[in-house]
Amino acid sequence: MANLGYLQLTRGCLQACRFCSNPPTGVELTEDEMKREIDQLQEFGYDGVILTGGEPTSSPLLFPALSHARERGLYSRMITNGQRLSNHDFFRRAVDAGLSHIHVSIHSHRREVHDFITQYPGAWDHLVTTLAHVPEMGITCDINTVINTYNADHLHEVVIWLTDRFPFLRHFVWNNMDPDGNRAEENPDCIARHHEFLVSLELAMEYLHASGRTFRAERVPLCFMRRFAWASTESRKIIKEEERCIRFLDQKGFIRQLEFLHGKGSACDFCRFDPICAGMFSMAKTFDERELSPVFEDPLPVIRRVLGHEPDAALVERIRARRGRRSGSEQPSDEQRARARLRVL
Repeated sequence: MANLGYLQLTRGCLQACRFCSNPPTGVELTEDEMKREIDQLQEFGYDGVILTGGEPTSSPLLFPALSHARERGLYSRMITNGQRLSNHDFFRRAVDAGLSHIHVSIHSHRREVHDFITQYPGAWDHLVTTLAHVPEMGITCDINTVINTYNADHLHEVVIWLTDRFPFLRHFVWNNMDPDGNRAEENPDCIARHHEFLVSLELAMEYLHASGRTFRAERVPLCFMRRFAWASTESRKIIKEEERCIRFLDQKGFIRQLEFLHGKGSACDFCRFDPICAGMFSMAKTFDERELSPVFEDPLPVIRRVLGHEPDAALVERIRARRGRRSGSEQPSDEQRARARLRVL
C-alpha cells in the first residue's frame, strides 16, 4: 500500500463527538503553510496526502489543498464525517478538484447511537446520504469507526449492515480510543475496556475476511486480535519498517513518527508476538495491563502475510531483535504500573 501523510486542515467541526481526539484548538493553517506541508510530503517521497481535522470539509483550504496536491503529483484522500458531502454539488466539486478517496467516520449503524456519539442530530442521515453518492462520484470509500462503549457490543453488526446496503465498501478501519488529553476526558463513559469489544471485533473481522474485504485496527494489542494480527496498523508499520507523517494543529505540530510502540505489560515479556506488537495505548493510565495475555504462536506467518512474500533473513533478524524493546515515551514506569495494578479491574 502507498505511504500517505496526514494533514489537519482545521480543528473545526459541525459535530462534537464525545471521544474526539482532535477538538478545536484555535490554531489554523495559512494557505502558504498548507502548501509547504504538502510540498514536504512530496520531498519525503510520500505517494499522497490524507486531509483530516476536525472536519476538513469545513476548512476554506479544502479546495486549494486538493488542487495543490494534484499539481504536486500526490493523490488526495480525506477523513470526513460526511456531513457536507451529503450535498451532491459540494461532493462533485471536491472530486473535480482532485479528491480520489474518502474515509467516512461512522460509529454505529443505529441512528440514535451515532447521533448520540456525535452530539449532532441528523448526523447519521447526512452520512448515509453521502455513502449513497459515492458510486456516481467514481471514487472509492473506506469506513472508519472509533471503538467505544456505545458500539463495543455491535461492531460486527455495523459492518454487516454497511456491506449489505453499500456493497462497494471494501475496506474498514477501527481505531481504539485515544483517551488522553482530549474530549474523552470529559466523557469517560465512552471508554470501553478491551474485553468489552473483543468478541464483537473478532466477529467483524471474521465476517469481512470471509467476504474478501480488508481491514485494519489501530491501538488494539495483538492478543485482542490474534487471528488477524496482520491487520494491525502498528504491526504493519513495524514489519514494513515504515514511517508516518502527521501535521497536527496543536502543540504537537509536525510529527514524523518512526516508532510504533505503546506500553508493554508483564504478559508481553512472555509473548512471542512482542517484537511485532505495539502493545497497549495509555497503559497504566486509562487502560489496564492486566487485560493483556501472552501469545505463544510463531510471528513469522504474520510477517509473511503483511509483506506478501517470504521475508529476507536480515529483516527477520531485525524484527527478532525488537524483543523486549520498550517505548522511551509511552512505557510507564514500574511505579506507575504498580499503582495502576492496585485499581479495581
